[in-house]
Amino acid sequence: MKIITETKIRAAVAELCSRANIVLRSDVLAALRKALVSESDVMAKKVLHAIIANAQDARRKKLAICQDTGMPFVLVEIGNGVRIRGDVRAAINKGIEEGYRKSCLRNSIVKDPLSRGVSSYYPGIIHLDMVRGNSMKISVLPKGFGCENKTQLRMFNPTSGIEEIKKFIVDAVKSAGPDACPPYIVGVGIGGTADYAMFLSKKALLKKIYSSESGRAHNVSQIKKLETDVCDLLNTLNIGPMGLGGKTTCLGVNIITYPTHIAGLPVAVNISCHALRSATAVL
Repeated sequence: MKIITETKIRAAVAELCSRANIVLRSDVLAALRKALVSESDVMAKKVLHAIIANAQDARRKKLAICQDTGMPFVLVEIGNGVRIRGDVRAAINKGIEEGYRKSCLRNSIVKDPLSRGVSSYYPGIIHLDMVRGNSMKISVLPKGFGCENKTQLRMFNPTSGIEEIKKFIVDAVKSAGPDACPPYIVGVGIGGTADYAMFLSKKALLKKIYSSESGRAHNVSQIKKLETDVCDLLNTLNIGPMGLGGKTTCLGVNIITYPTHIAGLPVAVNISCHALRSATAVL
């Protein structure tokens, strides 16, 4: 059995928080560069060029890509052959604080959602999952609230069709308009319960853009088609980079499905700004 200590988890999380906020994911950067080449609108091209230059400067100067360094969403997959020595949640929160302090990232979390008060670096949103294996996989996604505030959930009737789901996703992005810093990456969770669909929509943002993942193997092609169709529809909205017009409103749509009850069809949409930041490590 592999033993992983609280100290090792804390150090890993600290490094991931720093890396996620400073180094833009390679798939996101590649999608931005592809959009720059294909975009025909002059202003949209200028904005895309500025977004790419900002990401490059952030990496070179070791500065945050965006001033809103988000609320860290931490997904931990723990192998059944792993024994954790210490408190895993405490280690993660200590790692968040350490990483944010060391990299001079903004402390944006208020301990009481109602009375607010002084902001802090933690706690993060932590999800622990047990899997097969003898390792621990930690993924950190710092989610800014300019885009998090645009999250939507709809409980469809089980008889609802694909076209209704497409319309809901498109309408969610349309209602976000320019406010969440497009071009967007859109995470969608379909199935489960209301809360689980919301979780899946956030988890979908950890997937590489243009990858397919589904709860059931026979649905992969259908899900991939839905991702492509919705992305194409979003790019007809003329919201464009930073809301200034153009055909690049969406860089990609990622969908994850899960079995659900015969009487329901939950669909959740979680929008990310162009600075979709995440980092992963395996211990």
